Amino acid sequence: MRTLNASFDPAVVARIDQRLAGIENAENVDILLAIESGSRAWGFPSPDSDYDCRFIYRRELKDYLRLDPLRDVIETPLDAVLDVNGWDLAKFLKLLLKGNAVAVEWLMAPFVYGGQPGFRAEALELARSVVTQAATARHYLHLGESIWRPSKDGTMPLKRVFYALRPAVALCWLSERPGVAVAPMHFPTLLRETGSAVLIRDEAEELVARKAVTRELGTGPVPTAIARFIDGAFERGRERWSGGAPRPLADAVRSTDDFFRRWIQADQMEPDNQDVR
Repeated sequence: MRTLNASFDPAVVARIDQRLAGIENAENVDILLAIESGSRAWGFPSPDSDYDCRFIYRRELKDYLRLDPLRDVIETPLDAVLDVNGWDLAKFLKLLLKGNAVAVEWLMAPFVYGGQPGFRAEALELARSVVTQAATARHYLHLGESIWRPSKDGTMPLKRVFYALRPAVALCWLSERPGVAVAPMHFPTLLRETGSAVLIRDEAEELVARKAVTRELGTGPVPTAIARFIDGAFERGRERWSGGAPRPLADAVRSTDDFFRRWIQADQMEPDNQDVR
């Protein structure tokens, strides 16, 4: 199930494997999916980019029957190289139903450390059936607008331009595909597949190439074409997808509940005489 490329440092990958195994043992959980997120997965890493491992886990069946629920996140100490944390399956599915683009993207990640056979494919099939385009688009719009803050003279940290441009392109990708809610996570793929991004493709690819060889891009003027593209994408996004997100449809909730029960119960049914902690 592992899908990594030659850019991944084997020593760092070994540390990630060790940390994930330690989490399973210490927390008594099964990791269903572990992926690389952040700039490496988005397709615009820097030479000093850290490793952002994210994972989805399930606890034992009895842990979901407690009156005092356990935390639904597992976080590990952050250091200069590793950022490893994950969500409980229940939290992940609740966010998925709301159209949280982060949850969707974890299922689309190009780099996978490991997980349970069949989980990713089945979860992605669920996402495509229950997540609405409007919910995902609102998430991208909120994310992008919270980052897009150029100064009055048109400058901003160029690293942050990527974090605004990616959701802007995602909004355009979605608008070109009515009814589709799951956009590519990988920015170069997103850029190639978005027709309206053709006017900024060369400049965006040049920025990606600069970031790949530069530890710190610093602050500078945002290329005019890119600034106009981002402004236009967010303006159209507000016109089309403003307002509160609708509640998930009953069928979507039932499908997600069924998925949750199936994956929580798999290989975990316990004897009736065993105490619930």
